[in-house]
Amino acid sequence: MWTNNKAVLQTYTTYHSQNTWARISGLGWRKIKTGNKDGCTNTFVLLSAAKANNRTVNVYIVANSIERAYMN
Repeated sequence: MWTNNKAVLQTYTTYHSQNTWARISGLGWRKIKTGNKDGCTNTFVLLSAAKANNRTVNVYIVANSIERAYMN
């Protein structure tokens, strides 16, 4: 399910591999989908950049995880 024009409120990660999270306006905390290290890193960087630059994002949620995202 695509959700459009949402603000990224917070991002969070730990030293554990692929443990990346984002708190999205209206959606709460969502884990970034695991399975590909580069995919987790790239999505986390995009969401962190959106937060840092006060930009909105469109995210695709599957089974309560962020599978895809792009910045507006």
